[in-house]
Amino acid sequence: MTSKRQSYESGHQPKCLVIVDDTAEWDRAVYYASRWAIRVGGGVVMLRVIETEDQNQQWLGVADIMRAEAHEAANEALDRASGRANGIAAITPERVIREGDPAEQILDVIDKDVDIAMLVLAANPGPEGPGPIITTMAKTVGSFPIPLIIVPGGLTDDEIDALS
Repeated sequence: MTSKRQSYESGHQPKCLVIVDDTAEWDRAVYYASRWAIRVGGGVVMLRVIETEDQNQQWLGVADIMRAEAHEAANEALDRASGRANGIAAITPERVIREGDPAEQILDVIDKDVDIAMLVLAANPGPEGPGPIITTMAKTVGSFPIPLIIVPGGLTDDEIDALS
């Protein structure tokens, strides 16, 4: 990570990055990030990562169809999340779709956008653990390039309002 954060410098706007995935708690991260954006006059970047697997060349046609379907599903998920953010804070978040390993793509998005000041994730409140992205990020949190905010997935809107 070589990009210096410029979030609060003249001509820049602080942004938080939110991962929109298939977990039930993504909404808590979007809610927190949207409320934060109102408070600081910042922006929100929503990232959807399509995990790719090694694809056999003989199945390339099928892989292309699956890829197109994954992009369509990603856009639908980002539409829902963007609508939620707009309803909370009257903002239009930036939308990013990436393919590959989620941890690598998160780091690359952060590296390429010097205005991203924090990553906001929501933790699964259930006994199965906080979720795969948080589990992966926890291993690198000591050397992570920006603050990582983890919102408990069981918080209500009112409870998040009190914190953001």
